[in-house]
Amino acid sequence: MKIVDLDGYAVNPGDLSWDGLNEFGDVVVYDRSKPEEVVERAEDAEVILTNKVQITDQVMAQLPKLKYIGVLATGFNVVDTAAAKRRGIIVTNIPAYSTDSVAQMAFAHILNITNQVDHYAHLNRHGRWSRNPDFCYWDSPITELANKTIGIVGFGHIGTKVAIIARDFGMDVFVCTSKNSSDLPAGIQKTSLDGLFGVSDILSLHCPLTDGTREMINKESLKKMKKGAILINTSRGPLVNEKDVADALKSGQLGAYGADVMVSEPPAADNPLFKQPHAYLTPHIAWASKEARERLVDSCLGNVKAFVEGHPINVVNP
Repeated sequence: MKIVDLDGYAVNPGDLSWDGLNEFGDVVVYDRSKPEEVVERAEDAEVILTNKVQITDQVMAQLPKLKYIGVLATGFNVVDTAAAKRRGIIVTNIPAYSTDSVAQMAFAHILNITNQVDHYAHLNRHGRWSRNPDFCYWDSPITELANKTIGIVGFGHIGTKVAIIARDFGMDVFVCTSKNSSDLPAGIQKTSLDGLFGVSDILSLHCPLTDGTREMINKESLKKMKKGAILINTSRGPLVNEKDVADALKSGQLGAYGADVMVSEPPAADNPLFKQPHAYLTPHIAWASKEARERLVDSCLGNVKAFVEGHPINVVNP
């Protein structure tokens, strides 16, 4: 059996190993693959692994030996799962491998914004503290999280973890979720999306990208938020309209935007968010701790093993 990993570099830039796959067949790992290279590279493969390379119906039509697509991520919108099902191709993902890392990144953004860590570190590298007449200084607000309200959109593994951390900071936690109120942990209150907009000092997005959630944060919804509120997005870039967010930052309606994801990745150099000093953008690395990537590779091996043995797990197109 031939196994082809089309874009293995992001998951494993050299500090992990794909050797475990050798048990199941002949393995070829490409760091990256352009769209026009996919068919040629995977033409004899029964198993394809992909992180961000798109596997469309058109691509699958040219790969008659293909039986299995393993997505090396939790989100699987890079694969036309309906077309795969029609063709009898199993598609799996890697659920819940990055929960702790992504929740940690959400709070890294929150704490950077509320405590201005990067701001002061930058000033002090250029001598600001050394020139100060007093033992301390501050030139921007420092905000305590206790008794502030955080709104969480989506209450899966990551949203739940963020809520738990927020409660430990003494925050009031409201969530927008399909779960029943009776099924929520103690101290977590359910409300509508509009309800979150109205009460949140910090709004954190942890929901999947669907037709219903695409650009849920836009000019109109931003007007419903508290003036000066903080928006955090470690979920999916297209959940927000980036121009509308940039405009809200410029006007002061939005106090800060902390994001690890963008609509296009990598983003265009002229993206309007780059011009906003209160937009704090990290390059889609919330998932990329070594611990999380180790779990990802281990889960990938488990998914392939289960497929080979005839009882696939983590199937997203049953």
